[in-house]
Amino acid sequence: MKTRSAEWFEVKIAYEKTMEDGLQKKVKESYVVDAMSFTEAERRIMEEMSSYISGAFDVTDIKKASFREIIFSENDNDDRWYKAKLQYITIDEKTEKEKRSNVYYFVQASTLAGAVKNIDAVMGGTLIDYVIASLSETTVMDVFEYHKGVDDEKSDKPEYE
Repeated sequence: MKTRSAEWFEVKIAYEKTMEDGLQKKVKESYVVDAMSFTEAERRIMEEMSSYISGAFDVTDIKKASFREIIFSENDNDDRWYKAKLQYITIDEKTEKEKRSNVYYFVQASTLAGAVKNIDAVMGGTLIDYVIASLSETTVMDVFEYHKGVDDEKSDKPEYE
């Protein structure tokens, strides 16, 4: 299991896709990109998708993701993405009342149960008390991480991680 904290952007694109029956159909797909700005997110999705799509495509939406951390699975069968809302539980020392802080994660898994297992695997290594408040499958097709060196060859982008 690998986790990665970064500034993530959710990007939607639209393009003509050739279906199994040979017909062309306009489709919209969502992706997550590691970038420092909206402009960079657009540039990165254009670069990434140009090798997968033959023809024109449009970036229809870019927004900052509500999560900052992604839990990547090392299992090749984990091909779905889930958005998890975790609540960190702390006790206020003065009032001795329970306090819950919401934190969002993006989790790679093949099933809902697999996503819970992956969250528990990562969070089990911490001393944080937490509950999974919600967990839902997303329509995101893939996540594109920033890779130092590979992406730097294409631009004069400053290094970060």
